[in-house]
Amino acid sequence: MTRQKLADFLDTPQVRFGIIGVIIFNAILLGMETSPTLMNAAGPLILLLDRICLSIFVIEIALKLIAHRLNFFRSGWNNFDFVIVGIALIPAGQGLSVLRALRILRVLRVISVAPRLRRVVEGFVTALPGMGSVFLLMAIIFYIGAVMATKLFGASFPEWFGTLGRSLYSLFQIMTLESWSMGIVRPVLEVYQYAWVFFVPFIMMTTFAVVNLLVGLIVNSMQDAHAEESNAATDAYRDEVLARLEMIEKHLQERDGERQRTGSD
Repeated sequence: MTRQKLADFLDTPQVRFGIIGVIIFNAILLGMETSPTLMNAAGPLILLLDRICLSIFVIEIALKLIAHRLNFFRSGWNNFDFVIVGIALIPAGQGLSVLRALRILRVLRVISVAPRLRRVVEGFVTALPGMGSVFLLMAIIFYIGAVMATKLFGASFPEWFGTLGRSLYSLFQIMTLESWSMGIVRPVLEVYQYAWVFFVPFIMMTTFAVVNLLVGLIVNSMQDAHAEESNAATDAYRDEVLARLEMIEKHLQERDGERQRTGSD
């Protein structure tokens, strides 16, 4: 089998969906390994199946390296797969037991195999530069709010606003709307009657404005990525149609030339 045929074989839907199936099956096995009951009952079988799944991943990477050679590393997704599988191959001896937990990262390989998931991740990555400006804005708002909250409420509520770090954490909890009213704000209001003047604008700026701005950036990036993919598919289809038309036109010209030669004879 030539390198091109091997590359085409690895890109077939059967191989792609087969790898997705192995990834999902392996994720189930890794979850089963966390159960002492299941490991006591069928531990050797589970570990054997896990090694078989890892072997399939290694064979897939090896075949891709044979098919693409150094061009394999020009794809960011191929590098991602290579690193994930490489981490799984590192022996998890004493002092490296954390690497056994990192084996679950193999589940992330489904992102590189499924086109729709790749589109989501690519849209997220594209949105990162714009998100950096939003995160900077949020950091400024949090810093200002934390300094104000520490000075205003730190004396009466040191467990929430006693230090700058505690104030930042409390404000983050308020931004997520997790027990913000009954857990923090209402007790503060019992001591500081006008504390709502601080908390309500803070929630409006962070939870409803900045967070939604982040969501909007990600959605726009995903739409742009989808549009680029659609345009690329349209261009490829157009090029294919033009190539076929050129072949048909060339064939007709050759046939007309043969007819003219036949008529002249």
